[in-house]
Amino acid sequence: MRTDIALNGSSSPTANYIGWTPRPATIRLLESAGVPGPVRVTLRNQRTNAGGQLLFSRQPNAIGTDTLQLDLPTNGTPVRFFVGGKFLSPSSADKDAVIAVTTGANNAPLGTLPLMVRVRKDAMKLSAAERTRFIEAMSILNNRGAGRFNQFRDMHRQETLEEAHGADGFLPWHRAYLLDLERELQNVDASVTLPYWRFDRPARDVFTRDFLGESNAAGVVQFASTNKLQFWRTDNGTGVLRRLLFSPAASARGDLGPVRTEASTMNDLGTDYGGFIRMEGQPHAAAHRSFAEFLSNADTAPRDPLFFLLHCNVDRLWARWQWLKRRFDPAVPGSFRGSPRPGHRLNDTMWPWNNDRNPPRPNTAPGGTIAPSPVTAAPSPSPAVREMIDYQGKTNAAGWLGFDYDDVPFEP
Repeated sequence: MRTDIALNGSSSPTANYIGWTPRPATIRLLESAGVPGPVRVTLRNQRTNAGGQLLFSRQPNAIGTDTLQLDLPTNGTPVRFFVGGKFLSPSSADKDAVIAVTTGANNAPLGTLPLMVRVRKDAMKLSAAERTRFIEAMSILNNRGAGRFNQFRDMHRQETLEEAHGADGFLPWHRAYLLDLERELQNVDASVTLPYWRFDRPARDVFTRDFLGESNAAGVVQFASTNKLQFWRTDNGTGVLRRLLFSPAASARGDLGPVRTEASTMNDLGTDYGGFIRMEGQPHAAAHRSFAEFLSNADTAPRDPLFFLLHCNVDRLWARWQWLKRRFDPAVPGSFRGSPRPGHRLNDTMWPWNNDRNPPRPNTAPGGTIAPSPVTAAPSPSPAVREMIDYQGKTNAAGWLGFDYDDVPFEP
């Protein structure tokens, strides 16, 4: 007698990735002919002192427990449950979390399922192995200027900026942009997520030759000989130009002054989206303008890999604000406001994933539809603004976008 578990609606190992958000799973008995039933089994973490940790529940919007007992029919009928990562106990390697299934007083083993509690993490807290996996995936996606990354570069040029900036769609558009890129990175290495750079804190370890590079006096970013970002190429040019206007031992500051702190971003911009969207200026623009060269200009900023860590933190700040203010439901006006410009209204689909090339949209649409994921069917291939708001699927469990942040919990 043994058990079989399917996670995220699939029996494929490619679907065995979760975050904090509880995800649907089923378990069934196999090879149980002649066994009196039902059979009571216990689900638990196989290892409690290493790897990602798991919580189990019977309901989708519930904080789980370390163990869960289920009664399984002996005819093989699947029984549904939910599993999520235990907050503050994420994975650090692929499939380092394991569901163990046992039965009886002696905890006889019936099966295991390796999976990963895969969340976006503070770049300063990544292990050396996590940094290396991220760098190598970015390098492969770039492929010395000949890879898929070119299309992400072309999504964020001067002639396309009205799709992504200056109105209420700024945050949803960039959430979709980051998600699309992250999924492409996960096609290279499924264990990779986008890290974030907390620009309101010192981040000396981000600006090293082993990671995102160290700038010389001319602003040329230098990498270690083992760092594959040394081959980074965009716009027919090799390398990255980045001159810091602040010390890596301090928080970012530039010609707009110091970046707004996280506490101020959470507390001083109001409880409705109409106030919070002002963060596009502070801290977002202030973080960009803490540099000279690529990052200081919206047209050239994506030429620097650091751009994606900067914007991952912008998205994390939105996620934290949503959590603190309970602003996940698109039907609640405070969760979003909407602007008259196409692409910035709640029900508008977003360029370029909608392939809309009609004015006032740009006359190109690089990249096609948003990359699919083996762990969730959300969002739609051509997502609407509203699909980016409830990223944890609180109001609709099927709307989980497949990511969580290391410091933003799931709460029912």
